[in-house]
Amino acid sequence: MNELVVIEDLHVDFGTPARPLPAVEGLDLAIDEGEIVALVGESGSGKSVTALALMDLVDFPGRVRARRMTFSGRDLVRMPDHERRALAGRDIAMIFQDPIGSLDPCYTVGYQLDEAIGLHGHADERASAAARRERALALLREVEIADPAARLSAFPHQLSGGMAQRVMIAIAIAGRPRLLIADEPTTALDVTVQAQVLALLMRLRREHGMTLLLITHDLAVVAETADRVVVMYAGQVMETGVVPAIFDAPLHPYTQALLDALPEHNLDRARLRTIAGVVPGAHDRPSGCLLAPRCAFAADRCVSERPRLRAFDSGTARCHFPLGAP
Repeated sequence: MNELVVIEDLHVDFGTPARPLPAVEGLDLAIDEGEIVALVGESGSGKSVTALALMDLVDFPGRVRARRMTFSGRDLVRMPDHERRALAGRDIAMIFQDPIGSLDPCYTVGYQLDEAIGLHGHADERASAAARRERALALLREVEIADPAARLSAFPHQLSGGMAQRVMIAIAIAGRPRLLIADEPTTALDVTVQAQVLALLMRLRREHGMTLLLITHDLAVVAETADRVVVMYAGQVMETGVVPAIFDAPLHPYTQALLDALPEHNLDRARLRTIAGVVPGAHDRPSGCLLAPRCAFAADRCVSERPRLRAFDSGTARCHFPLGAP
């Protein structure tokens, strides 16, 4: 497989240089052409910030640095700003969380689609208002919106959550991206609509030959869709592995704890299993393993020594005492 995305030693910090908040710390990530990779973890784990860094959308006071970051062999770290901006929305597109909030409430669906097509569409699609309208209608049909002509004149507040998400997907694919980043694409949608949106994304990925980076906390979604999983916690990669092996035999206690919290793993219990505590913030990061204060398997070494990411037969894990490892 050809590597489409390569990220080495990515760091994203907020706060001030004197008191930084590491949102992403030393992340390595490689995504092959056509692959579906899932970034999973609790809120605050650094999943969305990783995607924003790849899109060059981390705002001040965020600071991004990486030893290497490439897309299709092109160096994103040293790429001129105008070339980097041209990639975003065309070759790399992103579906953001909260579709209603991501659409501009002051403009119609048609206007916002027209803008995306004008910026990222093919030359023949950008040639005239009529061509852009025809392309907008085609995109709405592609994302399975009924009566697309009527929806062009709708404002975001007139859309349901599921329909707004479909419009966001239509805008994202207007430039025929090679990499589509879907950030919690089913958040706040009911179960039926969640399934429809996921099925739509899988169909579009297959028909367009796109690579998909799926950001989610829903492991059930990951099990159904992803080829490979990257588990993040407090800005660090804790485990990587392929599906279904990472579900059958996780190496990291954090991955196991996430799986234990799934409703289907708690059918005989009065209460769902949970992970005690919260993700550490700027000023309470442990000196050893970042998970140590919440880990049921933590030993003295975990408290005093930061583990490194190690390779195993089934994947990688950042743990002194990986589960099931010799």
